[in-house]
Amino acid sequence: MLHPELLASANAIADDIVALRRAIHAEPELGLHTPLTQAKVRAALAHLPLEWRSGSSTTGEIAILKGGKPGHPCRNRVLLRGDMDALPMPEQTGLDFASTIDGRMHACGHDTHTAMLVGAAQILSARQAELSGEVMFMFQPGEEGHHGARFMLDDGLIGGTPGDPLPDAAFALHIMPNARHGLIAGRSGALMAAADQFEIIVEGRGGHASMPHDTLDPVPAACAIVTALQAVVTRRFNAADAVVVTVTRLDAGTAHNIIPDHVTLRGTIRTLSPENRQLVQRLMCETASGIAAAHGVTAKVEITEGFPVTLCDERAVSLGRKVTHQMLGADSWKDLPAPIMGAEDFSYVLEKVPGAMFFLGVAPSGKDWSQCCGIHSSRMMVDETALPLGTAIMAGCALRFLEQGFE
Repeated sequence: MLHPELLASANAIADDIVALRRAIHAEPELGLHTPLTQAKVRAALAHLPLEWRSGSSTTGEIAILKGGKPGHPCRNRVLLRGDMDALPMPEQTGLDFASTIDGRMHACGHDTHTAMLVGAAQILSARQAELSGEVMFMFQPGEEGHHGARFMLDDGLIGGTPGDPLPDAAFALHIMPNARHGLIAGRSGALMAAADQFEIIVEGRGGHASMPHDTLDPVPAACAIVTALQAVVTRRFNAADAVVVTVTRLDAGTAHNIIPDHVTLRGTIRTLSPENRQLVQRLMCETASGIAAAHGVTAKVEITEGFPVTLCDERAVSLGRKVTHQMLGADSWKDLPAPIMGAEDFSYVLEKVPGAMFFLGVAPSGKDWSQCCGIHSSRMMVDETALPLGTAIMAGCALRFLEQGFE
């Protein structure tokens, strides 16, 4: 069994994994183009027998490791993914390797994801001769709302043609800084939500605030829409199939004595099924229009669709559970009881390829992990001793799939 050997191999290159993570962390990049991070990845893997693919839409790349043995027709190619972009926010960690670029921070752990994937490429490349089939390492920018995975799919980097089929399975890992050190967690079905944005513009007729009867005031209508949207969620959807509609911005007016011509509401929609995703959009349009009409004003609703639901294949989750049990012990795995309402663009890959994403707890060992800052916090910290565990789990999932498929 190779799994214990994989963990030993990952621990042997722990210093390299951490050094790469820190170098990426210090120079965070945003969006679809991350050339500095791309260069660091290329340099770290330059000595390995990898074939590279790049596209025109992003700086994302696929590195392919071809094994020394032919793969099984049904399990010939497996994909491992790590995202590379950061967030547009300041860093307040005080780390020696903190961001050197103002207003940017790796606060979602993508620096660790990339470093762990590089580590997986290193330890799997060392086993190239006995490897059956291919491993695709997906280094992806643009996860933070930029649809980087979709662009890489559209560029044909992951396959999908008769001569270049899609992978037979795909796996990804995401750190959780407020989860127990070394814990691997996952679930079958919906793991993370679809995330859409909305904008509702309520149009009226403004005027002097002392004479509201001479206006068509859009403010009361907008306030009524905000509260009505919550009733739509709680009264039209099963609470066991979570739907979230949150108004995060309400913009109106210019002075204390002026009734504005319009009010703009903005926010987010989170759903766990394609059916609810479409239904909530329709109900929001009907609700906003109906309430606006009752107030003598109008409402226009615009929905900008984001990432789809992250759906994990039951067989892939079972595989990850088995690898974790064999490598780290049964107490290192947790079946999540419910989805997380955050969103993830690995969902684009999982729409086309059976696979799963897992979470890795990186809170300091022995610390009260529930008190640690979570992702997207300017003070988020990572216990780097957990990173070799993630590297070994990723490599283990790839090896087990190529050896046994989803059995």
